[in-house]
Amino acid sequence: MSIKERVKSILPLGLMQTAKSVRNRLLERATVGDFLFDDKTKVGADIASKYNYEGNIIGFFADNAIGVVHKWHHYIPIYDRYFSNFRGKNVRFLEIGVSKGGSLQMWRKYFGPAAVIYGIDIDPACRIYDGVAGNVRIGSQDDAAFLKSVIDEMGGIDIVLDDGSHHMKHIPVSLEVLFGRLSDGGLYMIEDLHSAYWRSYGGGYRSRRNFFNYLRDLMDDMHHWYHGRAAVHPLVSTTCTGMHIHDSIVILEKGRVYRPTHSVIGG
Repeated sequence: MSIKERVKSILPLGLMQTAKSVRNRLLERATVGDFLFDDKTKVGADIASKYNYEGNIIGFFADNAIGVVHKWHHYIPIYDRYFSNFRGKNVRFLEIGVSKGGSLQMWRKYFGPAAVIYGIDIDPACRIYDGVAGNVRIGSQDDAAFLKSVIDEMGGIDIVLDDGSHHMKHIPVSLEVLFGRLSDGGLYMIEDLHSAYWRSYGGGYRSRRNFFNYLRDLMDDMHHWYHGRAAVHPLVSTTCTGMHIHDSIVILEKGRVYRPTHSVIGG
């Protein structure tokens, strides 16, 4: 019997769980609460001044009065950077994670009345937001059959925003089910990836389960022309034309991947 097994056999389960929680907290060094911006009256001003950004999505976020929306400030200009081309169109947008409903309100204002907006959540209480700013369906983000049924109901998908469990075992499942269903030119955004460094979400610094390791493999897959090895994540890499990484956010672009060529002109 190993030392770890002996300790488990001696200590009560509750004490073991408490010790594990304390150990994880010490290793992670930071929590979401450590970064809270306290003055709600200055949220918009903070975003505008720090990121030199004045888009109207600031107001959709900072002035929200229906439900609750929780976003990190630096996300706001990033959203607009990647989503602005879809505004005012019949975009089909899926948000994983409904929570208190405020986010769907923000997206309805941002994309406009023609957008097809759906949110999914595992919490049945989120049904109260169905039909308010979009359609809400109850189910798990790691349930492939459920995800496919939602996309079928939507008539396809152009943008996925994963703001769900943030857990390492769930993020890849949703991605591999949904990415192939995106339209060409579509986007798959995953946010709150600071969770990849936290053991409580199945990650950890330099942990093999950290989702950024998945992205490193995906990067290698995208460059398979030059190393000749088999793809690790073919369900994504065969139609992934670009990857953009920001603090806690990754954006994957969907499209047709062509064999690269080059030319020498002149001389």
